[in-house]
Amino acid sequence: MADTLTVRTAGITTVQDLGRVGRSRYGLPVGGAADQHSARVANVLCGNDEHAPLLEITALDFACVPSADILVAVTGAPADVSVEGAARPMWEPVPVRAGDTLRVTGIRQGLRVYLAVLGSFTADYLQGSCAPDTILGFGPALRDGAELSLRRTCPAFDHPYSRIPLFRLHAPVPAFPSTWTIDVTDGPDRAEFADTAPRLFDAPFTVSPQSNHIGLRLRGERLPRRVTEGEVLSRGVPIGAVEVPAGDELLVLHRGRGVTAGYPVLAVVTATGLSALGQVRPGQTIRFRHRTLEQAVTAHRAQRGAVDALRTRVRTAFDALRIRAPDGD
Repeated sequence: MADTLTVRTAGITTVQDLGRVGRSRYGLPVGGAADQHSARVANVLCGNDEHAPLLEITALDFACVPSADILVAVTGAPADVSVEGAARPMWEPVPVRAGDTLRVTGIRQGLRVYLAVLGSFTADYLQGSCAPDTILGFGPALRDGAELSLRRTCPAFDHPYSRIPLFRLHAPVPAFPSTWTIDVTDGPDRAEFADTAPRLFDAPFTVSPQSNHIGLRLRGERLPRRVTEGEVLSRGVPIGAVEVPAGDELLVLHRGRGVTAGYPVLAVVTATGLSALGQVRPGQTIRFRHRTLEQAVTAHRAQRGAVDALRTRVRTAFDALRIRAPDGD
């Protein structure tokens, strides 16, 4: 019988990965972890491939119990992580003994926490990804009592570093501010807004409770179009498109967005900005910051470079402790 991870308190938790890259041509949303950076780091800290399935825990408390010794990593928004009541660090690998209860409680400042397990666990796939698709009804949220089959277990070990905390690997932890700064580049319809376009950067916007993984609704400064001849035809839109409907809200499309839309696109959120946007809670305030394409690419490469450097440190630490990383299977 395979070893399992049993969910005791599910809250709002889904099995995620980095999404259906390249499937937009078939009309499928890319989906995947809303905070791609935190999801990548969680898997890298466990020695997994960064695309491996992991858990996305949204807003509410979570608890689980493994049937075998495992190694986990918890990243994302600040939260209280404990094993059998003893506090454990985020953004570091943490050993959990068979039968011990791992809890994630008090998620704050951000919205989502990611939990990866060394070796990951089995998951159903659709078009190359286990990411949920709410339109198709694929990948529903987990319920209390759900069991996930572990692909690997971690041999029990007792090492001084496991109490310090474990590795002190200096993972690249992003900021979780009270007011978020979201980087954007120019959208394809910027010229239609003429002198009103700079208003996007002049005032804060508040995230509406109607926001979800499909997109965020923002309340704030109105941004009327100056060129209004004709209708905007439905067309392909990127993740991160900042759309301006006729009303008093902005729409910022996220990873669950449909592949076409028909509102003018004033700006597009950068790759690093999208991960930050995945952590913004309803009621929080965001400000947009303009970036050139060159600046956006540089920031993305720097973030990915930090994850690659972390991967090297993890492999060195695993080798020293004789933990066989999954990508070495």
